[in-house]
Amino acid sequence: MVRVSIFYPSKAGSRFDVDYYLNTHMPLAIGTLGSAIKAVSVEIGLISGLPDQLPPFTAICSFTCETVEAFTAAFLPNADVLQGDIPNYTDIAPVIQVSEIRLAQ
Repeated sequence: MVRVSIFYPSKAGSRFDVDYYLNTHMPLAIGTLGSAIKAVSVEIGLISGLPDQLPPFTAICSFTCETVEAFTAAFLPNADVLQGDIPNYTDIAPVIQVSEIRLAQ
């Protein structure tokens, strides 16, 4: 299993519309990626480990898939639609990481 994580780094003055992301973008992504997605989660940053600091990430989205190939087969034909929706909810450039899941409980 692999996890595709999309990180939105916190920046002072940046814009991230949580309601749009959860209610419009994520249903679009989940519907578009279909059966390639085995699980999905969204985390919204609250605080940092240091007082009076922004959290490191405004939001983190994770898609769990059987393989990298399963994800890319679903994502690549729809990349323009999904990436084209980003300006509707944020001005933050996302950072993507693909990880092999070694432990999950």
